[in-house]
Amino acid sequence: MNTLTILALSWQHILIVAILLVLLFGGKKIPELMRGVGSGIKEFKDAVKEEDKPGSEKKSSSTDNNSSSN
Repeated sequence: MNTLTILALSWQHILIVAILLVLLFGGKKIPELMRGVGSGIKEFKDAVKEEDKPGSEKKSSSTDNNSSSN
């Protein structure tokens, strides 16, 4: 039970981390970093959605190769 309380973050911890980020990167660089993180997450989600489609190109090309060899 004590290990769970060690991992808990309070608002003071989050405030300290935010202040350190501002001091390290500056106020202008942080929005650029967050935009980069956001676009990376968006591209990842799009790639996962594209891979989950039942009629994706990878699956259709593998079935075409199998049918042409028969």
